[in-house]
Amino acid sequence: MARTTVKIPTPLRPFADGKAEVASSGSTVGAVVRGVAETYPRLEKHLYSTDGTLRNFVTVYLNDEDVRYLQRDATPVKEGDVVSIVPAIAGGAPSETRSITTGPPLAVLPAAPSDAMSRDELRRYSRHLLLPEVGVAGQKTLRRSKVLLVGAGGLGAPTALYLAAAGVGEIGLVDFDEVDLSNLQRQVLYTTADLGRPKLEAARERLEALNPEVHVVPLGGRLTSENALDVLRPYDVVVDGTDNFPTRYLVNDACVLLGKPNVYGSIYRFEGQASVFDAKRGPCYRCLYPEPPPPDLVPSCAEAGVLGVLPGLVGMIQATETIKLLLGTGDPLIGRLLLYDALAMRFRELKLQKNPECVLCSPKATQKGLIDYPAFCGVAPPGSTTTTSLPEITPEELRDELAGADPPLLVDVREPNEWEIVHLPNAHLIPRAQLPDRLNELTAARRLVVYCRTGGRSSQATQLLLDLGFSNVRNLTGGISAWAQRVDPSLPTY
Repeated sequence: MARTTVKIPTPLRPFADGKAEVASSGSTVGAVVRGVAETYPRLEKHLYSTDGTLRNFVTVYLNDEDVRYLQRDATPVKEGDVVSIVPAIAGGAPSETRSITTGPPLAVLPAAPSDAMSRDELRRYSRHLLLPEVGVAGQKTLRRSKVLLVGAGGLGAPTALYLAAAGVGEIGLVDFDEVDLSNLQRQVLYTTADLGRPKLEAARERLEALNPEVHVVPLGGRLTSENALDVLRPYDVVVDGTDNFPTRYLVNDACVLLGKPNVYGSIYRFEGQASVFDAKRGPCYRCLYPEPPPPDLVPSCAEAGVLGVLPGLVGMIQATETIKLLLGTGDPLIGRLLLYDALAMRFRELKLQKNPECVLCSPKATQKGLIDYPAFCGVAPPGSTTTTSLPEITPEELRDELAGADPPLLVDVREPNEWEIVHLPNAHLIPRAQLPDRLNELTAARRLVVYCRTGGRSSQATQLLLDLGFSNVRNLTGGISAWAQRVDPSLPTY
């Protein structure tokens, strides 16, 4: 049997004792990956469905080849091969569907008085004009171009800045958030003075200050299956700066149906991904990941954190690919997935292939329009009231119980670094991934209240404890963030 190295991605490392790579032996890819799951049993449910097949949101590569287009699990391996496990990642805010809809009607660019470039333009873009691949003709092409950025956050902020500086004629921005203090660690489009302002308002002001020649079109609200085709249709290139799977699949599907290139980027902690999905010339996002991971399987950036400079680097890659597409120059990332590891300061490239069975972009496509994306991804629609059968307790109810003669045991299922920021008095820290191995620490408690930052991870932990026979366990609604807002405002939030 050949001994191989298996690369473990960041989202799955908590289930592999925190290791970035492990050794595994086998004669085939399937045997190698199965060996890893047997060594680290908590990985199994994240890699395999109940029928024992690899889950559709996990792609496995042998060196730089997708094994789905080799011999799948039966692909033979040899000594020294590298097997990479590449799951879908999203990033962004926790436990909410972040999508975008149209706000005001799309503005129309005023007609240019002349095709000639002004003296100011010649000077502003002089470094472009010196490049034979751009020149005057290319700069005029950029001026005539329209790019839509879906999301004005971590990825959208640097992308928008560089596209505006480059002279892209119209930049559409879709978002609905306000600027929060926690954004400023990475969203370089905004400043402290912008706190509380709508992102689109602050972004438009900053981009037009950077380059008054650029027309910025703010589109506020949620992108939905009902309006996405109309929103995307006027633009030449769409940049995916989304932070959740429902919107990511919606953007991909709308781009495929409209024949638009989709410049993809995603981030997670210290790792990033980038590619260009253009179904006319290569695969789409569904070719890589036919299905999304279950809700909350991959923690968001708000739960797991993200290195502040990471979205800047990935966003610059997206801006670069967008400009190349508009100019029709260079070799775009079509059919290639670029992986970046900031801790190792290493780029890797994997080959992507068009899936001949893709439900959307293959000759056998069965999906002819947009679908219900929250339902497809297993999340509640935006604005809906989520009901749960889990026993819960509000911050106010917990405050009263803690003041009583028989207070419950508080179980904090966040990570140790989050505990250091803030925690409730007398709480017991057991990170969610460690909970199955530390149940003995809870058996003596008559009543348990589980909490995390906002309630998502603690909901999963509460369900796990109930499934294992703990009868008197409740989830703190809204987590420690809700406690800080409604019970003890002196506590910091993050």
